[in-house]
Amino acid sequence: MTTTRHTRARNRKRRDAGEAGFTMVELLVVLAIIVLVASLAAPQVLRYLGSARSDAAIAQIKNIEGALDLFFIDNLRYPTSEEGLKALSEPSPELQDRWNGPYLKKADEIVDPWGRPYRYSADSDTVQISSLGRDGKEGGTGEDADISN
Repeated sequence: MTTTRHTRARNRKRRDAGEAGFTMVELLVVLAIIVLVASLAAPQVLRYLGSARSDAAIAQIKNIEGALDLFFIDNLRYPTSEEGLKALSEPSPELQDRWNGPYLKKADEIVDPWGRPYRYSADSDTVQISSLGRDGKEGGTGEDADISN
């Protein structure tokens, strides 16, 4: 019994002397738990990130549509396909009298959440604003799907 008591006293002195800490096994167990939780959460986080980018593109397209409507009210027409979205931030020479912009700041520099410019086309009474999604190709599903007004 004295040996056990002596060993406990020696262990207590070591702990009090600053040698206390986690064992390698405890650290590995904690690390394994962190890796497990991260591997379970990562796909969900990435799914939400993709959805957030698509939602951001939808919101940007709606904002561009609003700016185009203001342009239409002032100029009685939409910008032509040739003028593009740049007409929302810089007036063309024939619109100097009616133009009351800028309707969007640096409209020609607006890019979708994937870094590509929005596609714009117009005819006499309708406009089409679109993004090709993450893959930059027509068609697709999920985050790769085309987004338009």
